Amino acid sequence: MSNLLWSPTEEFARTANINLFMTWLRENERLDFRDYHSLWEWSVNNKEAFWKSILVYFKVEFDGSFSAATNGKPMPDTQWFEGIRLSYAEHIFKGKQRSQVAVIYHNESGLRVETSWGDLENDVASIRHQLVLLGVAEGDRVAAFMPATTEATTAFLATNSLGALWSICSPDFGVPAVIDRFAQIEPKVLFAVDHYEYGGKRFETNETVAQICASLPSVMTVVIVSDDTVIRLSGKKSIKWSEAIAYANTRLEFKRVPFNHPIWILYSSGTTGAPKAIVHTTGGILVEQYKYGSFHNDFKSGQLCTWYTTTGWMMWNYIHGCLLAGCTMLLYDGSPGYPDLYKLWKIVADEKINHFGTSASFILANQKRSITPSEGLDFSSLRSIGSTGSTLPPEGFEWVYEHVKSDVWLASMSGGTDICSAFVGGNPTLPVYTGEIQCRTLGCKLESFDEQGHAVYEQLGEMVITEPMPSMPAFFWNDPDKKRYRESYFEMYPGIWRHGDWISITEHDGLIIHGRSDATLNRGGIRIGTSEVYRAVDEVKGVSDSLIVCIERDGGNFWMPLFVVMKDGIALTTEVKDLINQSLRKHYSPRHVPDDIIQVPDIPYTLSGKKSETPIKKILMGGNPTLAVNRDVLRNPDSLDFFIEMARA
Repeated sequence: MSNLLWSPTEEFARTANINLFMTWLRENERLDFRDYHSLWEWSVNNKEAFWKSILVYFKVEFDGSFSAATNGKPMPDTQWFEGIRLSYAEHIFKGKQRSQVAVIYHNESGLRVETSWGDLENDVASIRHQLVLLGVAEGDRVAAFMPATTEATTAFLATNSLGALWSICSPDFGVPAVIDRFAQIEPKVLFAVDHYEYGGKRFETNETVAQICASLPSVMTVVIVSDDTVIRLSGKKSIKWSEAIAYANTRLEFKRVPFNHPIWILYSSGTTGAPKAIVHTTGGILVEQYKYGSFHNDFKSGQLCTWYTTTGWMMWNYIHGCLLAGCTMLLYDGSPGYPDLYKLWKIVADEKINHFGTSASFILANQKRSITPSEGLDFSSLRSIGSTGSTLPPEGFEWVYEHVKSDVWLASMSGGTDICSAFVGGNPTLPVYTGEIQCRTLGCKLESFDEQGHAVYEQLGEMVITEPMPSMPAFFWNDPDKKRYRESYFEMYPGIWRHGDWISITEHDGLIIHGRSDATLNRGGIRIGTSEVYRAVDEVKGVSDSLIVCIERDGGNFWMPLFVVMKDGIALTTEVKDLINQSLRKHYSPRHVPDDIIQVPDIPYTLSGKKSETPIKKILMGGNPTLAVNRDVLRNPDSLDFFIEMARA
């Protein structure tokens, strides 16, 4: 039974954006809803009316007209609002006061820079003009090799204002990982940095940029975000950032493009094979960010929002949606743990941030190290904490309320690169229960399916989406017949999106995600979510991290090993193994107890922070390691070596 951790006050719920939307629907559309669930049911069963209402409610500006919200075709061939043209960047700047602060930038070294809306508009206009001089036009691709800086935001908005497509990689990506991504899309211009800082260290990137450019013949010009470095590149032009923004008195203009015109290209983790180049639409992202940011994050004009992320994670793209709501966006460039885990909490307190977003792994790292941010820090301005990236277990929920703020709204969410948003997430009008995501989001018809494809409740099932959403990918780059697209989501249930997560819908109509279904532990026909195992193992003192897989063998047999990383100075003794097994039996069942517990030096994680369970399973089952996983998409590729040697032995 989940414990109630938080309920909105009457004032909090009454003034929530989602409540204001319900009032608007009642007054303007004669639609009266008794609660959120009835509103959700209307939004998913009347998708045409719902998404039209989003256009009207948020006063989305466009040219042309449409006869219907969709073309009536099933996923993945659904097209939205055909006949209209709009601009994402235009809505970012719409209605903003030039003197107000748009972006606040922090880095590890303590640098803090404020950028007003007026200065941001001027810089975007200058970079736009520079891109025009470089021959960039609607449909061209512009790539960036940059951290989460104000310059990256400026370059993106300038690119978008032209109707060109944006794509970005974090500078901590290896050269092969960057080339695997950018070579697919053939960018015309590359924005890059000559260095970045992380964990108190400076990393030079000049040689990296040179190697990337040498492998990208489509790149004709590189804009270097540095005032003291110009990289000499054979056959390519190099421009300093200071030169690119030197076009004073340039007026910012916006190219309106069709609703279904691409806005950016994101990439799957690509643990096997080349990363999928996922293309989202301009209109789809615009209406989704209006919907999610306003209704499920409750962003309000004048508030200060941040989400700790690198540019290699879709949350960098996502958090720009707070600008649509009139918020100030705070960016942090660097390690969240340098010089210690209090770094981000101090920024939250000092800047009086209203909405702080982070990852489940960051929250759990704080919990494991017994961090207590509430001691000595003032979080009186903090309204919400967002968590995503992986499943936040009940202990993470409890830690937030015990050690950060007892009356904060904890909005756990889950979605991904696939839609650059969330399928399930927060709701300022609903209570928060331990370990549960609050709701299915508006316009997202999510169900939990059993093996026969029937919807089930309060039991484990496949997470599926049965109706299209505007922010679903338009297509994958270089996948003209949508073969990879269909293979990725529609093979198990034709015409229905299978996301690849085990999920259960609770008695509160909340959600619990139990882990990836392709990494599910199937022991004697009983499906076990990996997150359940990790939750129990995390309670054992001395264990730093863990990974579990289930290896199927001939004759219906299986082997389920648990790999653990021990904290410094602590050995994996028989006593520790007994404690792990006892915790698994106590919290779940004897079936959760592994066949072996093996100490490893490290657990492999993707660049986006997900455990690489499936590749490890493939390696241990005798698969070719080079086919099982692309080392360049791992943040710690050396962690594979133990498992490869184990498989050989």
